[in-house]
Amino acid sequence: MTPHRAIATVFAAHGAVAGSLSTRLPWIQEHLHLSPGTLGMALLCPSIGAFLGMPVAARLAHRRGSRAATRALIALWCAGLALPALSPAPAALFAAFLLFGCAAGMSDVVMNAHAVELEQHLDRPIMSGLHGMWSAGSLGAAGLGALAAQAGVDARLHLAGTALVLLAVAAAAGRSLLPDRVSAARRPAGAPAPRRFALPARGVLVIGLVGFCATFAEGAGANWSAVYLTKVTDAGPGLAAAAYTVLMLCMAGTRLLGDHVVRRLGPVTCVRAGGLLAVAGGVLVVAARVPALAIAGFALLGLGLAVIMPLALAAAGNAGRTPGEGVAGVASVTYLSGLTAPAVTGWLAGAFGYPAAFAFVTAVVLLLPFLAPALRPAPPAPLPLPRDDHAGDRQTAANPSR
Repeated sequence: MTPHRAIATVFAAHGAVAGSLSTRLPWIQEHLHLSPGTLGMALLCPSIGAFLGMPVAARLAHRRGSRAATRALIALWCAGLALPALSPAPAALFAAFLLFGCAAGMSDVVMNAHAVELEQHLDRPIMSGLHGMWSAGSLGAAGLGALAAQAGVDARLHLAGTALVLLAVAAAAGRSLLPDRVSAARRPAGAPAPRRFALPARGVLVIGLVGFCATFAEGAGANWSAVYLTKVTDAGPGLAAAAYTVLMLCMAGTRLLGDHVVRRLGPVTCVRAGGLLAVAGGVLVVAARVPALAIAGFALLGLGLAVIMPLALAAAGNAGRTPGEGVAGVASVTYLSGLTAPAVTGWLAGAFGYPAAFAFVTAVVLLLPFLAPALRPAPPAPLPLPRDDHAGDRQTAANPSR
């Protein structure tokens, strides 16, 4: 297995963990007799754990190498899949989700940092395709989870079995990741370790704003697309669910093909074009009053947003003092976006109506074409002038009085 295929497998396994758990949340809620409010509070814990773990992951990747850190943390993330369903009480569920989120954030940072190092080594864009593999893994695992739920399989058995399979897959892929000595050869001697819980540098923060806008729109669309079709277009349950499926399929397919487009057009043009396409999708969603137009709008939204987040992470990894620190800075900003997007969209929908809420989402996306230059690759550093060790001798010979 090549290093590229190995990290692609790691991304798919990471997505499969997320997709598997998402389908069994109703079982966990029923098993522990949780109210919607209690489950909502529990689902905040993964984001808190991710915020706490990300800076630690950046330091770990710097000190131990991104290959070793990726192998260890993807194993921790896969194993953590079994914890929520095994929780015997709400308090234990809160702790399980906190640990689960910490493993999620840490593994997310190190595998993206490793991907940046591999991209630098290969000298061609690969991030979009890797995130496409994440989406494919998530969709595939979610489909299997839905079948398991429909068949009445106990979630403890389903998630524990899935965790074991994904552990084996991730371990096999980890052996073929890019060796740390290859990526370390590109690192400047004496490079400082990533800082603990420091704000991202200004350049990384602007890149993070690009990721924030893209993730905000993605989170709003993923969480509210089905509700939007139900409330605004009077769609039935099947058509309403199709909006989410179409959005995710468009994102996954575009990401899998996105590296070829990025190679031709460059990241800045891709973000500008993607932002404008997403704006067109948002406008269509806001104007739609029949299901077909709304679904088309969500499809355009997915197509436009697909490659933006992978490009932001790649740019941050190249702009930070280390790939891990740059990725951690942008990932922290985007986790905040993903956390706030569903709540803000819901509040706006309740106060002003669903079309007004998605008009706001569209306005956020409209910032992307203007922020796109932040992803322009930095010019290579000029090569140092060759040192002439005999210059002083020649000058002394020409001016012997010195």
